[in-house]
Amino acid sequence: MPRLTGVGVGPGDPELVTVKGVSALRDAGAVVVPVMEDGGTGRAEATVLHYVEAGKVVRVVFALNERSDRARREAAWDAAGRRVAELLGTHGTVAFATIGDPNVYSTFGYLAQTVRESVPGVVVDTVPGVTAMQDLAARSGAVLTEGTEPLTLVPVTAGIAVLKRALEGPGTVVAYKFGRQATEVEAVLRATGRTEGAVWGSSLGLPAESIRTAAGPDPSVGEPEETGRLPYLSTLIAPARREGRGGKL
Repeated sequence: MPRLTGVGVGPGDPELVTVKGVSALRDAGAVVVPVMEDGGTGRAEATVLHYVEAGKVVRVVFALNERSDRARREAAWDAAGRRVAELLGTHGTVAFATIGDPNVYSTFGYLAQTVRESVPGVVVDTVPGVTAMQDLAARSGAVLTEGTEPLTLVPVTAGIAVLKRALEGPGTVVAYKFGRQATEVEAVLRATGRTEGAVWGSSLGLPAESIRTAAGPDPSVGEPEETGRLPYLSTLIAPARREGRGGKL
């Protein structure tokens, strides 16, 4: 049976790829990595190349930054699905490497759905990966949850209002994909009184890694992309308000 495996390769540090993940990458006949249309080496590909030879890696273009043109985005998914179907026909097993975890805001879900529709009998499975919020928590010392605290994960691409509602509620809030709106995010943190203990990080595990507190310098300054702001894939942790040890058990 043809098999497509989504492999989470973590947020960037190659040492955070799990043993099971490395085995899945090495056992697959081909390893697909998503790339932007400019063809540059993406974070997933850079991580994969620590464990498999370059000749085994196949780049597949995704419209990863397309949010307004649905037709263009879906055309990219369809083309990627066809390419993966071809690879399954040739190799039988294909691993798709995705940063973080394949079941958390990953392109793998769209690809898997497309391949299921075009390859009869294909087996689809996943290997979990370390997420950016876990890595940032470890690197910064921020505790994600204690006792009965809820944990809310918000992609800021859903809108600043969604993040604000989450910050007004209980528990820890994690925000993803907020780099281009860093100034607005900082303002919402201050407006909701959630700056204490809050940290944000980008390029985790990479030479350009940046981790700072929300009470520190303007997040749009330092290590900017061409936009002049933080990298798009930046992560925020705003811990729950806590009083003493074990206060919410």
